[in-house]
Amino acid sequence: MPGTGFYSTAKIDGKWWFLTPDGKPFLSKAVTCVRSRGDRIGKTAVEPFHDNILKKFGSDHAWRQRAVRRLAEWGFNSIGAWSDPEASKIPVNGRNMPFTAVVNFGSRFVSLKQQNDQAWLAGIFPDVFDKDFSSIADETAAAACASLKNDPDLLGWFTDNELRWGPDWRGTDELLAMFMAMPQKAAGHRAAIRFLSERYREIGSFNEIWNSGAGSWEELLEKGKPEPPFVFKALWEQNQEVERTENSRDPRRAAFYADCEEFAGLLARRYGEQCRQAMKKADPNHLNLGCRFAYVPQPAVRAGIADNVDVISFNCYALDPQHAFDAYGPYDKPCLLGEFSFRGDDAGLPNARGAGPRVATQADRAGAFEKFITIALRNPCMTGYHWFQYSDQPVEGRFDGENSNYGVVNIGDEPYESLVGAMKKVNKNAEELHVKG
Repeated sequence: MPGTGFYSTAKIDGKWWFLTPDGKPFLSKAVTCVRSRGDRIGKTAVEPFHDNILKKFGSDHAWRQRAVRRLAEWGFNSIGAWSDPEASKIPVNGRNMPFTAVVNFGSRFVSLKQQNDQAWLAGIFPDVFDKDFSSIADETAAAACASLKNDPDLLGWFTDNELRWGPDWRGTDELLAMFMAMPQKAAGHRAAIRFLSERYREIGSFNEIWNSGAGSWEELLEKGKPEPPFVFKALWEQNQEVERTENSRDPRRAAFYADCEEFAGLLARRYGEQCRQAMKKADPNHLNLGCRFAYVPQPAVRAGIADNVDVISFNCYALDPQHAFDAYGPYDKPCLLGEFSFRGDDAGLPNARGAGPRVATQADRAGAFEKFITIALRNPCMTGYHWFQYSDQPVEGRFDGENSNYGVVNIGDEPYESLVGAMKKVNKNAEELHVKG
């Protein structure tokens, strides 16, 4: 196919692919966090991985050259998110590896408007109704994207990472309840009350469902969030058949559930539209890779994002990814696995904090990798997979306490040979597996 000079996507014989700048089908096979500094211990400045690689290689650049060539030897052809920018400029076999980057629209807005740099950790969703969201999105895109808009090695931009779409590991509140709990003058607070007033019209009808004692919509606007009448499981733990059964038994529950889902979908669409517009202003050449779903969110959220991205990106910490492809596949968009991983209990790390399956041995990690990617490649929407991450986390834990065996190499930069062997085998045959389906 004719190339565009930048990475693009195409559906060929019923299968989605990335296309290289010169128009050749491409599956992105990457490792994230290819960075010389590794993870710091907690909130200290101590970087054990960096200390070890300096002893071995003498400089960050020498390590990067070795790391990128290692990745190529293992069959990887891309650099995943949160990697050293310089890594993508090290040629292997005459070409640079394509790379991805994160714009961070939501987290930067939260940092600027709410003076909170922990949007991801705390699960703070940006107030996309705020009149400043669009202008800050434009500024954010200009700062992040403009300098790379002509770079042919950039695969595309993630808008954010693992936004919170409802109950998850960061709290049990629905987004609607969180927006109702915003300060009275916040645009998001007013939008949430307006949304409910348009759905219910009469305050009494709302009170009946939400157990609210508000005498009017104006009073609700002043009082803010009533105590939610129902609390649902984390989104990834919800079984839709069970939810439908429970809702059919209790019309109040069904109404509350529907309120929360529709509002989440409204947020997703508004977020997606504004990020898409800002990104295209700053960089019309590269792919919008979406917001890296941490788990399968509500259908309304999936639809709102899918309509505004070039590629649906999602992270999947499970032994079998088919449930995720079943959720995202119907949108007939290319899909990218932004993160997945398995942790071995024989690595000498606690594995006490962090997402994803724990297995007994490194051989089990290798087997899990092969099974997971073989399943993923059978899906026609699959365009790439990015393993999390290059090096293990510190035994003492990183900034959020994660202390797991995610690495392709340990903290001393020594590869896990059985895992690497499985990666080489699968990476070599990935394109053939995708074609066969």
